[in-house]
Amino acid sequence: MSLTKIQVVGQPLPRVSARNHRMRNSVVCGVSIKRHHSGPSLGSVTKGSDESPFLHNGTFGRFGGKFVPETLISHLGDLEDEFNFVLNDHEFQVGRKPKGSSARFVHLSIKLILTLIKLIDRHSPAKYEELTTALKDYVGRETPLYFAGLLTEHYKNLARTTEGGGGRNGGPEIFLKREDLSHCGSHKINNALAQAMIARRLGCSHVVAATGAGQHGVATAAACAKLSLQCIVFMGTTDMKKQCSNVHSMKLLGVQVKSVEGTFKDASSEAIRNWVENIDVAYYLSGTVVGPHPCPVMVCEFQSVIGKETRRQAKQLWGGKPDVLVACVGSGSNALGLFHEFVGDEDVRLVGVEGSGLGLDSGKHSATLAVGDIGVYHGTMSYLLQDDQGQILRPHSIGVGLEYPGVGPEISFLKETGRAEFYTATDQEAIQACMLLSRLEGIIPALEASHAFAFLDKLVPTLADGAKVVVNCSGRGDKDLDTLIQRGMVSSLC
Repeated sequence: MSLTKIQVVGQPLPRVSARNHRMRNSVVCGVSIKRHHSGPSLGSVTKGSDESPFLHNGTFGRFGGKFVPETLISHLGDLEDEFNFVLNDHEFQVGRKPKGSSARFVHLSIKLILTLIKLIDRHSPAKYEELTTALKDYVGRETPLYFAGLLTEHYKNLARTTEGGGGRNGGPEIFLKREDLSHCGSHKINNALAQAMIARRLGCSHVVAATGAGQHGVATAAACAKLSLQCIVFMGTTDMKKQCSNVHSMKLLGVQVKSVEGTFKDASSEAIRNWVENIDVAYYLSGTVVGPHPCPVMVCEFQSVIGKETRRQAKQLWGGKPDVLVACVGSGSNALGLFHEFVGDEDVRLVGVEGSGLGLDSGKHSATLAVGDIGVYHGTMSYLLQDDQGQILRPHSIGVGLEYPGVGPEISFLKETGRAEFYTATDQEAIQACMLLSRLEGIIPALEASHAFAFLDKLVPTLADGAKVVVNCSGRGDKDLDTLIQRGMVSSLC
């Protein structure tokens, strides 16, 4: 069995429909998959809590966990032996490198991040001072919460002219969380920089990553260049053709870009394989909220700065909280980055938008939550796009960063509990939304983020006058100009 194949060949997980969540016992890589009871009710969520109210032993309800090859199980045991030592090691807490080259620290070193998080006062302005300083001076945080006045007026005018609009002058106000203004052009740098710092502190000689749209690859490359770390980024050949500008940027930043036949899911598998083969010296820098525990929690933690800033900025701008948060959903990092801070605020709607590609009936889409089933892939249990035999289906979206056949376990749990709402937008709707925002606000969003903007057409008419809507503009769209040109969008405007 290949080390990167999480499912046992010939023994797929039972296919479970979205309406039937009862799971049979099965074994994946020596780990028993047992039926989980439902997670805590939403009524038990503590509002304003910094800790995830759903996490228990790496799971969110039935989702999450650590489904990994047997060769990694022993390393987890070794790490557990060192884990208690790290909790009481003051020198390591303050960030000094361990003496010597202890493979036990390097094996699955991502888990150490959770230890560091717990050891530091989350409410202290000095929390992880090195990272805080870098986010401010290098990344450019905090990013603005920008009032999109012309986009707001566009929808108000649309309501006035639409039958049944009643000629009302009101309507919701739309704000953009401008992650596109971050260094490297997307939210990905928040997590990449933090993990690269951990890799350096652990004494790892190089970093391994996988990227789809290239934004995580560029962010990882920049972070590794800043911290003098060697880096290998795996990228699917299909994605490299679509995102050649990001490939050039990664190479300029000193990264070795290795092509893998296929798309992001294939690149992820190859990156994991490379990491396992070099586990004593390599650090696998996960870019999204998937993978075995603690990868999803770790990425969410470093991306939650988006939501924390949004809460503070909303308080300053209008003295309250947003009414609705909207974000695109590929595997979930930018959505959770915005949502996580507000999960306990039940008066705040959380709206995620997946890519329905050419349509849900076409088979060419990335709408995992809309039509997917529960299974295990890349080390975690979540909703997946899979066939009747449990084999993973190839996703499609014009937003390359949305082309992943699964979503993170916390996103899956938010769907199952109904705490978050999930909808879809087609390729064409995303293109039209990209063009609209570009013309009205002078902001070219990434095609991934354009899916979130596309859903405003359906969302805005349902909202009360004066409602505050925050859309996560998770990346800038210059990387997608070639795609728009190929679709004839740019030339048609000349």
